Amino acid sequence: MMLHILLPLIIVFGTLSGCAVNPVTGESELSLVSESQEIELGKKNYLPMRQMQGGDYVVDKALTEYIDKVGQRLAKVSDRKLPYEFVVLNNSVPNAWALPGGKIAFNRGLLVELNSEAELAAVIGHEIVHAAARHGAKGMERGMLLQGAVLATAIATSNSDYAALAAGGAQVGAQLVNTKYGRDAELESDLYGMEYMKRAGYDPAAAIKLQETFVRLSESRDQGWIQGLFASHPPSQERVDTNRKTAQRLGSGGELGEARFKKKTAHVLKTKAAYTAYDKGRKALKDGDAEAALRLAKKAISIEPKESHFYALKGDVLLEKNNYQEALNLYNKALEINSSFFHYYVQRGVVKQKLGNDRGAKKDFEASAKLLPTDTAMNGLGKLALAANDRQSAIRYFEAAAASSSADGRQAQANLIKLDLSKRPERYLKLRTGLNKQGYVVAEVFNPTPVAIRDVRVTFQYRDSQGGISDFTAPIPGTLKPGARVRLPTRLGPVSNPSALRNVKASISGARVAN
Repeated sequence: MMLHILLPLIIVFGTLSGCAVNPVTGESELSLVSESQEIELGKKNYLPMRQMQGGDYVVDKALTEYIDKVGQRLAKVSDRKLPYEFVVLNNSVPNAWALPGGKIAFNRGLLVELNSEAELAAVIGHEIVHAAARHGAKGMERGMLLQGAVLATAIATSNSDYAALAAGGAQVGAQLVNTKYGRDAELESDLYGMEYMKRAGYDPAAAIKLQETFVRLSESRDQGWIQGLFASHPPSQERVDTNRKTAQRLGSGGELGEARFKKKTAHVLKTKAAYTAYDKGRKALKDGDAEAALRLAKKAISIEPKESHFYALKGDVLLEKNNYQEALNLYNKALEINSSFFHYYVQRGVVKQKLGNDRGAKKDFEASAKLLPTDTAMNGLGKLALAANDRQSAIRYFEAAAASSSADGRQAQANLIKLDLSKRPERYLKLRTGLNKQGYVVAEVFNPTPVAIRDVRVTFQYRDSQGGISDFTAPIPGTLKPGARVRLPTRLGPVSNPSALRNVKASISGARVAN
């Protein structure tokens, strides 16, 4: 079971720091992340990042082959040789991103907005530079410097309904993909990206037209673009003007590839209406309108019957309606078409659990977690472990899901507290000490959990008048409800100087779940 999908980079500042020459710009710069670490970071996070963004677009595999071919053509003339990979994601938000190490992705929603292969090359060249010039790695290094010594980085994103479900390591840390690139990084990526276009035989002027389109769209406040590409790659008139100067220096001429691009993207354009219906259906289901979601799922299927997402949406609606057997059939259908997306497995696991097939549910939850650990899968596995009287595994799974504020996360947190509170009450209740107006020590206990807690006991240790260590335990009467605070007075005092609190050590020594 892979609960931690990310590569932890624990680097001692000063030990591994040094200077290196940037392979793109030729400039000397501080380097805290080695090339092997960049490559490993991208490799470890490429799959889960794609899962959070809707998974790979597999209906038209020839499209991904085409994108990879154009990408490799540009990578071949780049200034840094990395294990570049290029995929198309099944996501309607117009976006593209690059991970350190050359792992690059393009959303289906961006490809339908471009007009030529040269414009595609402009986007790809730009992303290659972000990877080759270490823009992501340098962002990580800035974080390391701010934190002093240690970096534990992770990938997250907000452009997908699925991102909010990610659990454990997938939910924390620096957002390499969503981080907004600075002005210098964007201008640098435009400059060298256009040089790569020229070297590869494309007309660099396409980058001017592309940026002009981006500026116009940004001014129109198109939410798709603002939430997608523009969130991390802000367009500007400065970039247009700079690209125009770069094109003049490089000289005009080169391939545009308009006819070839239109041919290769014909299917995704033809089925655009199906994905529009699907996106509206997802929103309708999220907003509680199951009937509209079902109608839109059926419409999407009628346009593009080869898309697994559409059957899964229909299954999600029927699961909401407690029609478990038909939902199971639809998830089976989705997995027949595409067996590499986590959502189908986790939802089928939920259905199997509802139908009493615990063995099948466990298998599906584990399969989904290998692709992307989620609150739903971790909570489901925790409940199955608890039913099998495997307390330690249940605690581990519940811990993985409990950090989330989702329904599954809250349920996992409640189950975790029920299992673990009596043994480690200090982990769940918050305690602080102070002095009241009379100078006596007072303890304040706060219950931040979603469950009511009783039989709370606080133990105090202090240095007595003979210089020895004494202690006593005081109970908090009644029940401490979720979000409640209670103050516990003591007989310690009076003292005139708050610094005397250093001689008092308070700890929560006992607690039980009220219900």
